[in-house]
Amino acid sequence: MGVSEKNREGKRTARERLQQAREADRVRERRRRTVVMSVAVVGVLGAVGVIGVVASEVGKDKSDNAAGSVSAPSGVKGTDDLAIPVGAPDAPSTLTVWEDFRCPACAQFENAFRDTIHELERAGQLKVEYHLATIIDGNMGGSGSLHAANAAACAQDAGKFSPYHDVLYQHQPPETNDAFAKNSHLLDLAGKVEGLKSAPGFRQCVDAGKHDDWVKKSAEKFRTGGFSGTPTVLLNGESVFPKKGSENLTPDNLKKWVAAANKGKKPGTQTPSAPASASDTGGASGPGAGPGADTEPAAGSGAGAGSGAGSGTDVPGSASAPASAPPSGPVSAPASGPAVSSGSDPATAVAPSPAV
Repeated sequence: MGVSEKNREGKRTARERLQQAREADRVRERRRRTVVMSVAVVGVLGAVGVIGVVASEVGKDKSDNAAGSVSAPSGVKGTDDLAIPVGAPDAPSTLTVWEDFRCPACAQFENAFRDTIHELERAGQLKVEYHLATIIDGNMGGSGSLHAANAAACAQDAGKFSPYHDVLYQHQPPETNDAFAKNSHLLDLAGKVEGLKSAPGFRQCVDAGKHDDWVKKSAEKFRTGGFSGTPTVLLNGESVFPKKGSENLTPDNLKKWVAAANKGKKPGTQTPSAPASASDTGGASGPGAGPGADTEPAAGSGAGAGSGAGSGTDVPGSASAPASAPPSGPVSAPASGPAVSSGSDPATAVAPSPAV
């Protein structure tokens, strides 16, 4: 090889190295936007070690689905048909929950409060309206948030949203593992809910992404709605996550707040829109329980603190906001901390997952 050819080869190799370095810088910058902020909160959620994630703009679907027609799942509620209801429709109190199936803080919230919420649903005291977001897809890349939300919407068509929702959180993969992007995995998890995997049209709905545009419309509503992050939890329109006024959100406090709001009102008696518990023999179901045994617990996850409408996984523009709904911008969320309470008694605890 002549000198000139060696020079050209050397320059080409240098350009390739430069391009690789720039790509590595872009990856590091995207990861840098995953900000871990520490907040100490007392009580069941305050005892949780939490990582809140600031959502970057990377990978977000900018298309506007609001103007176009979308295939909404059956039985949805709300002015935009974006809420999936669970519980007696005439229950006197409403819990509004914005979640992302890949969000570790959402899994911690669900695993800590699942039994309490279902108890209130069965008693006709509370109905829950679930709204689905896709923050982690935008933040970490991938499509697991979208695919899991579509599968959950397909389960709603089959009347199995509530138990499948619980199974997904009981078996949530680590945040960096986009296992929910695989429809085959979502279908396998559907096998843990009696009658769902074989329900007419369910498999086709999942494989075809039938409700993808509806999920994207819901995600867009979340991004433009002024919410601070996931989970966002409102009781009768008032933020209760991580606290309501000066009181922290605990199972006992949630029951107390619902009882106070329902004083003098009759409990709901209409048929619930979906079953109240998961038919899952592998996953944890008690308060404070982690993801199912078949998956690694989400590192440093928890029912994140944060101000505003209550968030663990935050959206862009991180700045603390007052606890109101919806807040004006994203907020801090806890990082790893003390033990995770297994119930309303802070003395009963299990160790949190290590922070990453």
